[in-house]
Amino acid sequence: MQIKDLKVHYPIRSGFWNTVTDHVYAVDGINLEIEEGKTYGLVGESGSGKSTIGKSIIGLEKITSGQVIYEGQDVTNKARKRTSDYNRNVQMIFQDSMSSLNPRKRVIDIISEPLDNFERLSPDETKKRVMELLDIVNMPEDALYKYAHEFSGGQRQRIGVARAVATNPKLIIADEPVSALDLSVQAQVLNFMKRIQEEYNVSYLFISHDLGVVKHMCDDLAIMYRGRFVEYGNKKDIYTNPQHIYTKRLLSAIPTIDPINRKKHKAERIAVEKEYEMNQDKFYDPNGRVYDLSPLTETHQVAINVNSVKESD
Repeated sequence: MQIKDLKVHYPIRSGFWNTVTDHVYAVDGINLEIEEGKTYGLVGESGSGKSTIGKSIIGLEKITSGQVIYEGQDVTNKARKRTSDYNRNVQMIFQDSMSSLNPRKRVIDIISEPLDNFERLSPDETKKRVMELLDIVNMPEDALYKYAHEFSGGQRQRIGVARAVATNPKLIIADEPVSALDLSVQAQVLNFMKRIQEEYNVSYLFISHDLGVVKHMCDDLAIMYRGRFVEYGNKKDIYTNPQHIYTKRLLSAIPTIDPINRKKHKAERIAVEKEYEMNQDKFYDPNGRVYDLSPLTETHQVAINVNSVKESD
């Protein structure tokens, strides 16, 4: 899948005639290429545009401009049948497991719905397939005839994972799939997702604000701020050689259980904040917009004002 110059802008209306006076630039020019069997991370604070990208790819948000190209075909804002190949091959795990599961349906009906859309199975075959999916995410057989409210948050999220993989998709967009769960349950859900990837060679677009979780899951990372990528690279690039000040601030904010070096970590955070205050012109234009990505190496790109860097050199 190729995402080319993706933009999602929301109009701001005001005045007596309710005219458009400005826009919210939720996503403002994103390029991304997703390969088979790899995991890509989108990291950033709330409101940076991460979830909007995921919803745009799957068709839940209207794209203002740009292209989403899937296996050579332009699928941008296309009206698709419920049974289209794209809907089968691109699935989503939502952040709020409770609101994403129909409270009036039992688990067997929730998980079998995508099977009914794309495969012609008998009732017995459907039940067998649903039981296999529940087994993959380590849910008991008696969960079949229960409702969503009868499960814990972690169990509901596992049901969401089972539903997402029911059609053997090629890409799963995971929007904050473990942010609302406690640490032990987070580990279980992430391990199930890893196991599913190994078994089905599925790709993940993993949306999160937790750099620790992303480091465990992802091959490549994109750091987002104000609707744009500020840095892109593999795990080694981002965690050992961060170049953008926003990436440095995110990394310095990761909690560390290390009381011996507490003063050292505090000094590092203060140094990062000082660098941010002194060198903002290198990272944002006069309007506060993030600069375009510039390549540092074959795998590492950073959004920085190249002219200001040359002048300082």
